[in-house]
Amino acid sequence: MIKEIFLLIIKKGSIKMVENKFYKTNLHIEDPGIVKAEILEAIPYAYKSKRSIDITIRQPEYTSVCPMTGLPDNGCIIIRYQPDETIVELKSLKYYLLQYRNVGMFYEHVVNKILDDLVQVLNPLRMEVTGEFTPRGGISSLATAMYEKGEKA
Repeated sequence: MIKEIFLLIIKKGSIKMVENKFYKTNLHIEDPGIVKAEILEAIPYAYKSKRSIDITIRQPEYTSVCPMTGLPDNGCIIIRYQPDETIVELKSLKYYLLQYRNVGMFYEHVVNKILDDLVQVLNPLRMEVTGEFTPRGGISSLATAMYEKGEKA
């Protein structure tokens, strides 16, 4: 894969392109289509008739790659939800999230895809997926996608 890199110099308030270089990298970026929701397993929530519950799951070692550079993106994925009839089996969630390891996706797309897949499998009353991504270039990112039953996922 060849990536085009532009070196820029800021001179007296203007930006000038100085050099155009090509770098060859051995980084492989997978397509988001390889992430399959079928790996997620729903199990019955045994206390549905007794009480509702709020569930929070943290995956502090989430990894994917930047779709522009192929460099690793790291962060913490936080899933908060109120189940209806099913809850997610945690080992299946672990393997589901591992599928993202070499996938090139922007942060905002990651949290939306995770939310869509979990809602499809679990059909919860409400769900929120947040990504707290490690700062890059001095900028940190926090992205949250939400769902409430009765709206389209």
